[in-house]
Amino acid sequence: MVNSVAKKLEKEFIEIIDLPKDDISWSSVSLSEVINKGKRFDAQVFDVESKHIRDVLNNGKYPLVQLDGDEGLIEDSFYPGRFKRIYCEKGEGVEFYLPSQMTDIYPEPNKWISKLTKASIEKLRLELGTLLLTRSGTIGNVTIVSKTLKNKVFSDDVIRTSFRNEEDLGYVYTYLKSEYGNNILKTNSYGSVITHIEPEHLKEMLIPDAPFIIKKKIHDLIMDSYDNRDESNRLIDEATKIMIEELELPPIDDLKKEAFSYSKEINSFSIKLSDLNGRLESNYHLPIIKVLENHLREKAALVKLENKEITENIVLAGVFKRNYVQKGHGYPFLGGKEITQLSPETDKYLSKTTHKKRYEKELRVKENWILVTDRGTIGKVVIVPKHMENMAVSQNVLKIVPKIYPGYIYCFLNSDYGQILIKRQSYGSVVNMIDDSSLGDVQIPIIKDREIVKKIDCLVLEANELRYQAYKQEQKAIEIMNREVLGL
Repeated sequence: MVNSVAKKLEKEFIEIIDLPKDDISWSSVSLSEVINKGKRFDAQVFDVESKHIRDVLNNGKYPLVQLDGDEGLIEDSFYPGRFKRIYCEKGEGVEFYLPSQMTDIYPEPNKWISKLTKASIEKLRLELGTLLLTRSGTIGNVTIVSKTLKNKVFSDDVIRTSFRNEEDLGYVYTYLKSEYGNNILKTNSYGSVITHIEPEHLKEMLIPDAPFIIKKKIHDLIMDSYDNRDESNRLIDEATKIMIEELELPPIDDLKKEAFSYSKEINSFSIKLSDLNGRLESNYHLPIIKVLENHLREKAALVKLENKEITENIVLAGVFKRNYVQKGHGYPFLGGKEITQLSPETDKYLSKTTHKKRYEKELRVKENWILVTDRGTIGKVVIVPKHMENMAVSQNVLKIVPKIYPGYIYCFLNSDYGQILIKRQSYGSVVNMIDDSSLGDVQIPIIKDREIVKKIDCLVLEANELRYQAYKQEQKAIEIMNREVLGL
């Protein structure tokens, strides 16, 4: 009787579901493995893919060596002690960089810490030839301190690493940038809400100890890559300096003093009703805007960015539901953060079947187009290098299709003066944003001497080409690592 009732209930109420086996990653772990891993029970430590990678490394053609430890490659690995940060206004303190900026092509500070901060600021400065590794939040981002980052003050959330042998710097960097090395690194992280990694975890990492000639080959490629990045940034600085000198623009602080010269302790201003132009946001009517534009008119012709003489189009992609697919089966999809990196890394790929028309019309970018982030952090400006061509870029990034002088337009928009005019156009109550129409209203100063304009334009385009060369050199180093060291 009981059995028959049970069978009836099973038939009526129980639905058997076949789970997709391909989407489930699982493995059994021995007690000894748990003990050897410091009695850790978090799943990522015993990740199936990581286990496979470790098996490949153990069976590789080169012996494994500890990354850190008495016999390891690392000489020193540390991060400064935590401290309470006292932020201040630009120009009143020390430029302060966050881990999120570490992998940018040309990191620019957006925070300043006061000299009253109870920490040794000098100990926070980066030394040339140091490997940097993010240790909190986003684990596994890695970069090298070249001329661009030398002496910059960075957050304590970044591990500083130096090596016993020079060639190991580029070699280890490339290993950690490879799919295998980055995977192993992330499995050593810990934390439930915010993941972390500590310098001592590097002692648990093993790396193939390749012959000197291979290490040197990889190291030299990476150093050449960083040399090209530094030179690219230097050319951008040179172009910006020439532009500012030709326009005879005073420092931003001097413009502010001029704009608010009638105000004492409170920066306030009034505006006529007839000048509102339908905009009630205070940022749109700041006196510094008028002062800046008056300075620009003296040395240049002001042309709106939307003017068809200089710009073919400003693309604002529509909001859409994204259909993602696996790598290799879709368009690489970049967000506002990824576009600032030399090697844009993404795990998002848009379906070619679903999004082909939108991709071709709104999302695809081409070399020397100009990208501007349109919400959140407004006004990040990027000129598209060759290796980013044909990638899909988020609808949260405006795409400027220049008709002439792409390098010059980028140079002005990326300058402190261009940033003022971009941010003037922002609107919104909770999340600030700009659109194609408001960005099109930004005034671009075209210097009267067109030879100077061409010179600035050429310097920026040369810088953009160097970034492409830097990318190719890094990818070649990773290719050698995969082929000659990892045997992939």
